[in-house]
Amino acid sequence: MKSKILIFSATYNESKNITLLLNYIEDLNLNLDVLIIDDNSPDKTSDVIKEYSKNKKNIHLIVRDKKSGLDTAHKLAFEYSKNNQYEYLITIDADLTHDPKKIPEFIEELKNTPFVLGSRFVEGGSLDTSGWRRLLSIFGNKFIKIVFGINSNEFTTAFRGYNLKKLEGFDLRDVKSKGYSFFMETIFLLNKRNITIKEIPFHAKLRHKGTSKIERIEILRTLINVLRLKFSK
Repeated sequence: MKSKILIFSATYNESKNITLLLNYIEDLNLNLDVLIIDDNSPDKTSDVIKEYSKNKKNIHLIVRDKKSGLDTAHKLAFEYSKNNQYEYLITIDADLTHDPKKIPEFIEELKNTPFVLGSRFVEGGSLDTSGWRRLLSIFGNKFIKIVFGINSNEFTTAFRGYNLKKLEGFDLRDVKSKGYSFFMETIFLLNKRNITIKEIPFHAKLRHKGTSKIERIEILRTLINVLRLKFSK
């Protein structure tokens, strides 16, 4: 029986994390497929995935020629899920900051909700980061909420679920912001089109291995994009 659920993760230099993520997903013992889009990682993440998935028909890999950005990877996954007639698309980071054990809760919520958002900032949610990154996450999301006036507490996490049948007419290709600003603008467009956003709490851990790929320029880029969207026609 073909799965109606697709789990997606974008990878770039996640060779030390991806096997563990796939193991956790497999341990859920659910009928679901996995799509990984790798941007030709220098650490050969794609080779690790190919080896892991040799005898697993539910794991699909797309390797792009170069590092092309998180936004384009998520747009490609959205298009792939629609073209292959999945009902649910759930996106998760490969660095294990998002707990795969929350996936069944996403699936349950998606039965009745078009869009489900893993949130660090509702009751029961939390995050392990410290210092300037913690402050940036907390106050950055509060700033976006105030500027947009949207009834959502989370805007920047990639831990998300889409009920594709309930989102007819919505397309991630309409999101114009690049990089991490892409996640913020997605919430903006969903709200603009009166699509229900359901937040569920999760605990955001520190990445398992490797270093963060968020560049400080993304802070300025997000601020510019928030103001652009706020004052656009």
